[in-house]
Amino acid sequence: MSGPRVMAFVAHSGTGKTTLVEALIKLATERGLRVGALKHDAHRFDMDRPGKDSHRFTTAGAAVTIVAADDKLALVRRHETCPPVVDLVARHAADLDLVLVEGWKTSTLPRIEVHRPSLGRPLLDAEHPHLVAVAADAPVAAPVPVLDLNDPAAVLSFILDRAEAP
Repeated sequence: MSGPRVMAFVAHSGTGKTTLVEALIKLATERGLRVGALKHDAHRFDMDRPGKDSHRFTTAGAAVTIVAADDKLALVRRHETCPPVVDLVARHAADLDLVLVEGWKTSTLPRIEVHRPSLGRPLLDAEHPHLVAVAADAPVAAPVPVLDLNDPAAVLSFILDRAEAP
């Protein structure tokens, strides 16, 4: 097994990336696929809540804190810079069928740009070498296929036909 198929989604904020990725996860899992989602957060986030044991461990200086239950686990790992997304896929999602990535605009992953012409913004980078499609809610001139943003099943079919392991 060479690893999961991976597709990234990029867009201006407020365009609907998360809504599309959420719909794709639901559709793919209904088809029996094991799906992962990776989100890049340019802002510092904190999953730990003050007062919880995990927060206390992290605050005390733990480089890694893992909270595990029968049905899921959470990992908090401190680092100086965000690891490359391909490393995260290899380390945490290698056993999945499909990984959908939101963000990581600087990665070399194949990407679909989510675009809403009605918002009056241009495409982020229509000439990006890793852009494989645009998912839009209206016609748009693009050098790659334009998918119907309102038809997540068609977007998923495109991804499954196109996506490869990184």
